[in-house]
Amino acid sequence: MSLIIVESPTKAKTFNRLLKDQKNDFFVFATMGHIRDLPSDKLAIDYKKDFEPKYEVIKNKKKIVKKLKDLAKNQNEIILATDPDREGESIAYHIAYLLGFYKEKWPDFLKVKNPKRLKRIVFHEITKKALEEALANPLDLRIDLIKAQIARRLLDRIVGYELSPLLWKKLGKNWLSAGRVQTIALRLIVEREKEIKSFLVEEFYRIKAVFKINTDNIEAKLIFFQNKLVEEKKNLNLFAGSYQFSKTIFNKENIVEVSNDLKNDSYKVVEIKEEITKKFPPPPFITSTLQQEAFYRFGFSSKLTMKLAQDLFEKGFITYHRTDSYNLSSYFLFAAKEYIEKKFGKEYSLVTPRVYQTKSKLAQEAHEAIRPTRFDEIKNDEGLTLNHIKLYQLIFNRALATQMKEAQIKKVKIIIGSQKGNQFLAEKEEIIFDGFLKLFEKGSSRKKMLKLNIKEEDQAILLDLKEELSKTQPPPRYNEATLIKTLEEKGIGRPSTYASILSVIQNRYYVEKENRFFKPTKLGAAIVEYLKNAFPDIFQIDFTAKMENKLDLVAQGNLDFITLLSDFYSSFLNSLKLEKEKKDMIDIEEEVNEKCPSCGSKLVIRYSRFGKFFACLRYPECQFTKSFYQKIEGKKCPKCNGEIVIKFTKNKKRFYSCINWPNCDYVVWRLK
Repeated sequence: MSLIIVESPTKAKTFNRLLKDQKNDFFVFATMGHIRDLPSDKLAIDYKKDFEPKYEVIKNKKKIVKKLKDLAKNQNEIILATDPDREGESIAYHIAYLLGFYKEKWPDFLKVKNPKRLKRIVFHEITKKALEEALANPLDLRIDLIKAQIARRLLDRIVGYELSPLLWKKLGKNWLSAGRVQTIALRLIVEREKEIKSFLVEEFYRIKAVFKINTDNIEAKLIFFQNKLVEEKKNLNLFAGSYQFSKTIFNKENIVEVSNDLKNDSYKVVEIKEEITKKFPPPPFITSTLQQEAFYRFGFSSKLTMKLAQDLFEKGFITYHRTDSYNLSSYFLFAAKEYIEKKFGKEYSLVTPRVYQTKSKLAQEAHEAIRPTRFDEIKNDEGLTLNHIKLYQLIFNRALATQMKEAQIKKVKIIIGSQKGNQFLAEKEEIIFDGFLKLFEKGSSRKKMLKLNIKEEDQAILLDLKEELSKTQPPPRYNEATLIKTLEEKGIGRPSTYASILSVIQNRYYVEKENRFFKPTKLGAAIVEYLKNAFPDIFQIDFTAKMENKLDLVAQGNLDFITLLSDFYSSFLNSLKLEKEKKDMIDIEEEVNEKCPSCGSKLVIRYSRFGKFFACLRYPECQFTKSFYQKIEGKKCPKCNGEIVIKFTKNKKRFYSCINWPNCDYVVWRLK
């Protein structure tokens, strides 16, 4: 019999279901995740011995390891079936080491003792066909992937365990943390907040008109005034890239004169442009785009999306969800074509499959995009929640759409002008052939364009003129989707790390969410300011992105991981020594317009591991504290007329409550 080792009970259950006709040949065992790691209470890296790590069996996994060793003794084969990415390969290595297949002699630590009994299988979907192919074609452990994962783990451990105590000293709080990638994500949010505050808001007007042309009423926007282009575009150079915004040449000083001039002009149809354009489906999901779309469509956090996707993968419904490759297997392409022709008709299928080019030259997390493994509907009676089904349907439609015909859209532009050089533009469109849009209700239900009784040189009678006051908008705050998109575009972190990064910066109270957008706290802003000045090289976007490229080179076998660690640490150590010698502190207190009820001094906002709280400025002489709340201006409790305040659940979900709770029980999720 062969022992198959996986990470989770769900995965083990799926394996057993798929291999039930071979149950006498295989026994599947789940490790319940990682079983060996660096201890949490110390650095556990020996700098003098080429960064040798001191791994230990995780405390609550000792019984599992003992059981695993007992099971492995009498098995003909040990088959490692962990996830196909670097982390999965690393878990497989630690299992193999604990079972005695590898001998560690750092840094050349991967010495195989008995390779004949040990096999590694790699698969990107948990289906019967994929498992049978993997079992028939076992591999050796992919050593370079293991080295890359160990290098990442040690880099993050060095930064986190060396900088975090420094922050404790500077702020007097022993629960703070700093991270190599985490700090860059936080810096993006902090720098964006500065950019918003420094943005100069300008008022301007946009002008729209309604014209009667024969029997049709046409709404159009002004694009030229006296032969001058109305829209002005401006570019800002921001920390994460450029930001473009536009405004018009009209303001409160000239709008009345402009309006009068337009009203006293005569117009006709100058030009009618018709064209048929093709709208192509977007590429299949990769990790980052799945997280972004799930946020926009359902409001899912990246953490929730990855949890749901992990469940769907382990139950055999989708391919591996940690990937930055757009590739789709030939099996899926042919099966999708057959499904499309049967469900929608041959006119919706492609003659040859459509393929998408992977943006990242170093895509390594998996060999396929995220796609379904089946073409029948899944239901919640298969152990899935409504959220599982929502995410699955999103993945299913996106993957299937890639193999459907593009939509054809007829666009009509009507230019209405005058001899004075004033021009208005009206745009209309209709779907001639819906193609892949048939999958999406909103796309296929778009209204058809009305037949217009209009031709060039027709007179246009101005019926109405509207001056719409507007303001230039600063660059928007980041939400989960836009932050992930920026991290991906800049090459910061990897798809599998985004969810944990966003969780950490929220759990440490470095950022708050305001209407689903990230806003830095004073604590988060202070930490960023300190770290970027004290360690100017490490916490730059370019430096962090280049480090990811170096880790990719390690994974490809083109860079020695000890050299990578040594180069990083030598630069980091110099800055670290200087900062440890400095005696300055970081101030994060925020004064508020309230007096301490105990002594009359001012109250300030302070931070603990549980979040913000109010405290007396004279602490420790005065011990007064109370829970933090933020009042909603202009809102009163409908029950007792008290102030309405913002509160948060343990999971950081916002709700609104009366300030007089528990004497008043008014609580709502949303304010009207």
